Amino acid sequence: MITADLYIRVSTDEQAEKGYSQRNQEEVLQRYCYSKDINVRKVIFEDHSAKTFIRPAWQKLLIDLKKKRGQTDLVLFTKWDRFSRNAGDAYQMIKILADLGIEPQAIEQPLDISIPENKMMLAFYLAAPEVENDRRALNTFHGMRRARKEGRWMGPAPVGYANKITEDGKKYICPIEPNASLMRWVYEELSTGKWFIDQIWREASNKGLKTGRKNFWQIIRNPIYCGKVSIAKYKEEEAHTVMGQHEAIVSESIFYKAMDVLDGRNKSHKTTIVSHDLLPLRGFLICPKCGYMLSGSASKGCNRYYHYYHCFSKCGIRYNAEKVNKLFVEELEKYSIDPILNDAYGMILKQVYQALSSEDNSEIYNVKKQLEESNERISKARDKMLNDVILDFEYRKIKSECDRNILILENKLIDLSRGKENISQIIGKATGLLVNLHETYLNADSEGKRRMISSIYPQNITFDGTQHRTIRMNEAIRVLGTLKTVFEGKKKGQIKQKVDLPTMVAGSRIELPTSGL
Repeated sequence: MITADLYIRVSTDEQAEKGYSQRNQEEVLQRYCYSKDINVRKVIFEDHSAKTFIRPAWQKLLIDLKKKRGQTDLVLFTKWDRFSRNAGDAYQMIKILADLGIEPQAIEQPLDISIPENKMMLAFYLAAPEVENDRRALNTFHGMRRARKEGRWMGPAPVGYANKITEDGKKYICPIEPNASLMRWVYEELSTGKWFIDQIWREASNKGLKTGRKNFWQIIRNPIYCGKVSIAKYKEEEAHTVMGQHEAIVSESIFYKAMDVLDGRNKSHKTTIVSHDLLPLRGFLICPKCGYMLSGSASKGCNRYYHYYHCFSKCGIRYNAEKVNKLFVEELEKYSIDPILNDAYGMILKQVYQALSSEDNSEIYNVKKQLEESNERISKARDKMLNDVILDFEYRKIKSECDRNILILENKLIDLSRGKENISQIIGKATGLLVNLHETYLNADSEGKRRMISSIYPQNITFDGTQHRTIRMNEAIRVLGTLKTVFEGKKKGQIKQKVDLPTMVAGSRIELPTSGL
């Protein structure tokens, strides 16, 4: 007697629990087996999609068929779309079953696969469900894309919003507290450029924001928070954003300032950070363990407050602020220059500047040339748009890129041209500040101290518990330090050292060591 396994499948567990399809399929298959005198070995129920054969019940059946080879002759189902909705996978599975000596068969669409001509009809039966699936998926895709273009958010609401339904059944999202206020705080803090994004995430988590680090990095760039909906690129249509129908949590200006900080395009000058008088290095110190920026705070003791520099991460770095500040003043004292040699420093720095200014003139020429090329590119793109060579959104994209480059180049040109006429006054003022540099620092107010630190250490400072280190110092301080080694080292009887300076030297008022240059 022929033995068969009955395979009954629906697409979802909801259909399995509430629908009639499974019971109907079983009834039809049992009646067929009874009429054909086929013995039913087992009945398999499935509630997964047929796009692939990675289905729990089917995988168990396949393992069972391999273990009990020869006990089953047929795998019966009502139609071929119950078996598979992917033609390629279906052919592969038919071959696997054939190797086991088992024939798959749809009782309502019977085919003798051993007849070559029937393979054409099999191809149709297998391809039709796949085409139906693809058409349904494409219609869904275009429908969702059209809804996004109308400004509607599709899918689960992002952090800070909640999914709602109007009385007439339309779905929308709206801000929900306290997450909405926390996300607003995140963008406001991020736009200042004071903190790393991980530090903001940890602080927001402490305040009650429930989201993981990976998800936070993804949602922070979503323009949904400034009232816009992003449209992904599709075929020849470029990616863009449209105004959403939902309420914005932050303004566009704050959102794009935050994006500029993330992309490294924030303000060209150092962001001003308000700091306690006893924590002047807050915002400049880098953690030696994890590389994050150290913050600062006070702890209440028995009689007074004690200030510390510490890291937000779990590395546990914590330094006494009084010790760190004292060592920093000692570090600055190394760069203080002798007032007697102030004029000599100024003269040599001016000569060094004049030797290097020729390179600046060449760079100014290159910047001006790049400005002309960017303006010319905009002009050509405008002509192409007017002649219908390119589309309007392509022109806008080109113009936006060129405008951003022009702004950067213009700022660079201003920086290169600034201060050439009054270089003597600038050098004199700079060297004057370096006379007793550590005392100048101690006498300055909190804001003045921070300006001095940011100028001397453009890439911040790493403190390891005993000393301050930096990747790069201000170039003028570096040159003055080299001169100090030559001048004051000679004065104190130290060993002469070679220095990397132009061959031009000071006038006859001061004698330099011949081996030092």
